[in-house]
Amino acid sequence: MSRTKVAIIGSGNIGTDLMIKVLRGSRHLEMGAMVGIDPASDGLARAARLGVPVTHEGVDGLVALPGFDEIEIVFDATSAKAHEANAATLLPLGKRLIDLTPAAIGPYVVPAVNLEEHLDAPDVNMVTCGGQATIPVVAAVGRVVPVAYAEIVASIASKSAGPGTRANIDEFTETTSAAIERVGGARRGKAIIVLNPAEPPLMMRDTVFCLVTAPDPATHDEIRRSVQKMVADVAAYVPGYRLKQQVQITELPADQPVGTLLSDGGAALPTHQVSVFLEVEGAAHYLPAYAGNLDIMTSAGLQVAERIAARKAGR
Repeated sequence: MSRTKVAIIGSGNIGTDLMIKVLRGSRHLEMGAMVGIDPASDGLARAARLGVPVTHEGVDGLVALPGFDEIEIVFDATSAKAHEANAATLLPLGKRLIDLTPAAIGPYVVPAVNLEEHLDAPDVNMVTCGGQATIPVVAAVGRVVPVAYAEIVASIASKSAGPGTRANIDEFTETTSAAIERVGGARRGKAIIVLNPAEPPLMMRDTVFCLVTAPDPATHDEIRRSVQKMVADVAAYVPGYRLKQQVQITELPADQPVGTLLSDGGAALPTHQVSVFLEVEGAAHYLPAYAGNLDIMTSAGLQVAERIAARKAGR
């Protein structure tokens, strides 16, 4: 069975974990190159030991590699600003890009929600780790009842936040907030990230709050079923993704000023708050199990590439 060759730009934690996933368990993909800018990086050294072609000369080095023409899909695990330059080089050469930075040049993709809509896009954006974990829940609630406002809080172990993550904090909040609206379907979205310095490091935890109009108890049951199904859909490609407790739906007090959170000033005020609490445990292919924030990004990006390759092969 022929496989689709892929390259990974970025030899840090995310790129190296993604490489291990491709090598160990991909059904349709084959590593074509690992690209970095630090010749001493562990990711490049590990790739070379595993027989993967490597270059420490960035995207220019990738283009110069002998097997570059055979590579069809390129994962970008660098930074938002670096992706702009990488895309400018690679898109004119006909490469499909899967962007694991918050650059958001292409459409946002969350596999469990909208993957099929963007299979032909030349450059897709995987939002952020918090977005991959929480947007499916917002979308699940939105499939039952409109979401007037959605707020997510992503708490990750400080040790799992490398220099790329820390450099992209502003882009994280902006990109995630926008994707909560565009992909999750909320009329207004807000995102918060917390770097937790606790020792030993804690698993990634995500909290999702949605404001909805749902006075009928039967609607509450439908919301819970929708969220549970969505969690199962995400867990199909991120096995460590799970609910931490039952979905909570509580009535909003009449004097609570929720109108200040709404995009239109609150002409029709929501009646209930939906609260969902999630945990993401990493697969520990390369990173510790507590680094679920990185694992969900690599798993989601891999899911997109697998689907593109499978469709090309008619499977």
